[in-house]
Amino acid sequence: MLDDVDRAILDILRRNAREPVSEIARAVGLSSAPVSRRIARLERTGVIKGYVAVVDQGATGGIDAFTELRLSGSVDTARIEDIARDVLEIQQVFTIAGDPDALLHFRVDNVDHLQRVVNAIRRSGAVAGTKTLIVLKSWDRTSAGD
Repeated sequence: MLDDVDRAILDILRRNAREPVSEIARAVGLSSAPVSRRIARLERTGVIKGYVAVVDQGATGGIDAFTELRLSGSVDTARIEDIARDVLEIQQVFTIAGDPDALLHFRVDNVDHLQRVVNAIRRSGAVAGTKTLIVLKSWDRTSAGD
C-alpha cells in the first residue's frame, strides 16, 4: 500500500529519475536513509519497474508512430504481446476497449523502415487490419518542465 510520502517520491522520480536521494529526502521531509529504503521497496515490489532515458526522436532523426491493431477472431492479449515481442521497434502496447483491439507505439528510422515494421505486424497471421499514424510533434510531462 502506498502512502502520501511514497506518492510524493514517485512524483519526483517521474519528473527526474536521476534526482539525488538527498534532494528527494528534503522535498518529502525525511532523511536520506528512509527515502533510500522506500525507493528500494518500490523497486522490489514492482511499483517502480525501471528507469529509462527519454530520447528526443526529433534530435535523432527517427519517427514515432502508432498503429491501431485489429485482430481476427477473439482477442487474446497474450497474442498481442507475442506480436509485439517479435517486432523490436515496438516500444509499448496498449490493449484498449472498443475498436481497435490494441494501440502499438513504435520508433523507426525513416518511412521505409516504417513500412517494413507495419508489414511485419501484418504478417503475424492474426491481424485483420491496421491503421498507422505518424507523430509530427509530441509533448510529455517529462520534458515539459512542469
